[in-house]
Amino acid sequence: MTPRGFTLWFTGLSGAGKSTLSKAVAVELQGRGHRVERLDGDEVRQRLSRGLGFSKEDRDENVRRIGFVARLLSRNGAVAIAAAISPYRELRDEVRREHESRFVEIFVDCPLDVLVKRDPKGLYAKALQGQIANFSGISDPYEAPISPEITVHTERESVGASCDVIVRWLEAQRLI
Repeated sequence: MTPRGFTLWFTGLSGAGKSTLSKAVAVELQGRGHRVERLDGDEVRQRLSRGLGFSKEDRDENVRRIGFVARLLSRNGAVAIAAAISPYRELRDEVRREHESRFVEIFVDCPLDVLVKRDPKGLYAKALQGQIANFSGISDPYEAPISPEITVHTERESVGASCDVIVRWLEAQRLI
């Protein structure tokens, strides 16, 4: 019998901690014997979505591709972990509807002013100066989830604390 798979969909603004947190959760779940595959937004753009830009249409297509792969993985017993800004609520909802297995939306919440101060890659500074177009939260919208299954607050929680929130929720739902 194939183990029950599911998808963890990390969404949030650039720099909020999606990739870092998704890696921590992946390590925890792998340590518990789960088959886990991470789909990081930056890596997917280099491999699966090369050539797509940052227009709404291209962002939608990128999210659809990530969602398709996550759906295939989860329906075949893996834990698919997607970490992508996925700025549009409608597209996240579309991906959720297309899943046959459990879809868990995780909002990695961090206030914009904190992200602008953090700005380790200098992207917010460039976006605020108009050097980067279509930047989520600055010159392009980011639609926060209305009722995600899990919300973590990375401005005040450590990676370990946020990871614990997610793992405890998964345990309570008997997914792990």
